Amino acid sequence: MLFMRSISELSRLRGPVSLAIGVFDGVHLGHQEVIRAALEHARQHQGQAVVMSFDPHPLSVLRPEATPKRLCGERQRSRVLKQMGVSGTLLCPFTKETAATSAEEFVDSLVQSCRPLGCISVGYTWSFGKNRSGNIHALMDLGQRHDFAVYGVPPIRVGGEVVSSTLIRDAVMAGHLERAAQMLGRPYSLLGEVVEGKKLARQLGFPTANLKLEAEVLPPYGVYATETLVAGVWLPGIANLGVRPTVEAGGSAPALEVHLFDWSGDLYGQDLEVRLSAFLRPEQKFISVDELRLQIERDIAQARSRLTL
Repeated sequence: MLFMRSISELSRLRGPVSLAIGVFDGVHLGHQEVIRAALEHARQHQGQAVVMSFDPHPLSVLRPEATPKRLCGERQRSRVLKQMGVSGTLLCPFTKETAATSAEEFVDSLVQSCRPLGCISVGYTWSFGKNRSGNIHALMDLGQRHDFAVYGVPPIRVGGEVVSSTLIRDAVMAGHLERAAQMLGRPYSLLGEVVEGKKLARQLGFPTANLKLEAEVLPPYGVYATETLVAGVWLPGIANLGVRPTVEAGGSAPALEVHLFDWSGDLYGQDLEVRLSAFLRPEQKFISVDELRLQIERDIAQARSRLTL
């Protein structure tokens, strides 16, 4: 998959280019419908589908106080898009200058860079351009003028509610991970790079992979039964999500420590995707390391039972 950082780079692609445009935080069911419309257009016209998003989140420039926390980072989003068959991604810098660009100027820049622009797919309520002056109707007018197709995709509902990143954030923070998974259209998971830890868990007999997480929205701290993707295989295990109060001073950043059952190897520097399959207990501070070891043994037994091992 091709990764681009400026609109001008679209000229590198053999057209027609089918663009899906949005923030796409989480790539939930509604986002997937927008992207599938671009994928289908690319398939029918022997073109290439590109997902265009913005960095940072537009609200961080327009209304910093309302900037939402990220459901997933760029690496996890790229994984999902690659699985969907997307040819490339364009992560366009969003600045004050971008915010001051008119709707017509924005579309003109896309038309001039693509060879040619085949379609633009967006959510039906999407707005763009200076002062949010552009909407789906303005986009359709511009499509007629510049000869590209426009798809305004209606919202998707699950359980009577319109799927949104906001609802998924609320579900994740409340620990309703099954509800989040329904709206995401896939099991909820966290992605992070394996970094060096203090190796205390190894000394206790339970070696862990310590993940520096991409996501800013996290479920309740605690111990979870997990499945972790390693070399294409989902491996069972257990994880602690939180700040490790027994061994860390206050104020440490949240991390995910994953212990894989009946597995050994070197994972440093790798990105691991971890599904939180079942919540076992809240994170807690233990009086001693020995007490922590006994609790980990109990947690592992419970996790094996919950994962039906």
